[in-house]
Amino acid sequence: MLPALIATDVDGTLLDDQEHVTPRTRAAVHAAVDAGTQFVLATGRPPRWISPVVDSLGIAPMAVCANGAVLYDAAADRIIWARTLSSDQLTELAEVATRLIPGAGLAVERVGRSAHDAATPQFVSSPGYEHAWLNPDNTEVSLADVLGAPAVKLLIRKSGARSADMLAALAPHVGLIGDLTYSTNNGLIEVVPLGISKATGVDEVATPLGITAEDVITFGDMPNDVPMLRWAGLGVAMGNAHPEAMAAADEVTAPNTDDGLARVLERWWL
Repeated sequence: MLPALIATDVDGTLLDDQEHVTPRTRAAVHAAVDAGTQFVLATGRPPRWISPVVDSLGIAPMAVCANGAVLYDAAADRIIWARTLSSDQLTELAEVATRLIPGAGLAVERVGRSAHDAATPQFVSSPGYEHAWLNPDNTEVSLADVLGAPAVKLLIRKSGARSADMLAALAPHVGLIGDLTYSTNNGLIEVVPLGISKATGVDEVATPLGITAEDVITFGDMPNDVPMLRWAGLGVAMGNAHPEAMAAADEVTAPNTDDGLARVLERWWL
């Protein structure tokens, strides 16, 4: 059957290692969209980091951001909805994180009405937080201020640690507060509200359109993609994927550097 919706991770999946959408992948996505198939981004990125993807892709799709906690209309630059951790939940998570992982830094992602809402500092970190990647729009505040307002995501960072080890230490103690995952294995854990994942976010896009999971293809490469890969009728892991993503997928395609996403879509759209 012709898929009704395509949902794809961004980094390591849709983008190549230079953070570009290749001409072949762009052509395959455009062919599917031109034929009437829905196309959705599903990423750990916040909305403010979607613009470069839109520019490279050449279309502005709906974007499930922050690992399922935010739905962003890229065409209208509008936040449709956001699921947040409360200040009390953030405080409880912070206590557990700093106790179990000494030396960990904390930061949060917040959203306003748009991806570039100047009235809302969107990435806020406590003193000494070491970024896992370049983040020039960081606002450093006290830990109390980091935890003092709702956030769509809590980031727990310890330079030099392995994310998998951090998750193993934290999971037994925070499993009733939020959902933990990671999209890079260099000492960064991301926590979203309990029950939230890329799968729930994509489902919230699909359901009003009358689309069920069986009619969806998803693509991903990291543990934060696992729920989405398992949920879809066809879950596809990239050839460069983490072993957990490969194990969760129905099939494995070529790496992101070899147009793995396009190779699957070209079965239906040439």
